[in-house]
Amino acid sequence: MPKRESLLDAGGVFDCTMVKMKTKFFAAFAGILLVTAGCVHTVSGTKSPAIWFGRDSLQNLYAAPMNQVYQAAIAAIKTDGVLLTEYVPHDTTNSTLAFYGKVNERNVWVSVEAVDPRTTQVTVQSRSTMGNPQIDVAHEVATEIALQLQSSR
Repeated sequence: MPKRESLLDAGGVFDCTMVKMKTKFFAAFAGILLVTAGCVHTVSGTKSPAIWFGRDSLQNLYAAPMNQVYQAAIAAIKTDGVLLTEYVPHDTTNSTLAFYGKVNERNVWVSVEAVDPRTTQVTVQSRSTMGNPQIDVAHEVATEIALQLQSSR
């Protein structure tokens, strides 16, 4: 008896459709990755590759001169990690100083800005090496800065 092909088994017709569907799925997935990953501005005026959503920084005001707060911030980073770079952001005056370091294998940026001669604002930003926000590390550094200021008085 001759072999009959079933009309219900149409594999050859739909092979092309499956390839197109997989390609569209991959393109959509790649698009989602591009939208969620990118560059973020750091508090020191630079850019860093990171995931853009999530809180990664906090600000504190200290009743102390800028130079004293800056030295306390540097001491805090050196106590908990390593200081990598110190610089003055280009788009600011000398009333703003910033630095970058690593604490617990996390990237930490600190900006110290004089609000007035007796008040200083410190902004601490922290992200993991993969770019995820690390607000707990930023809080830890901010607390250490306050402790350093208290011990220097």
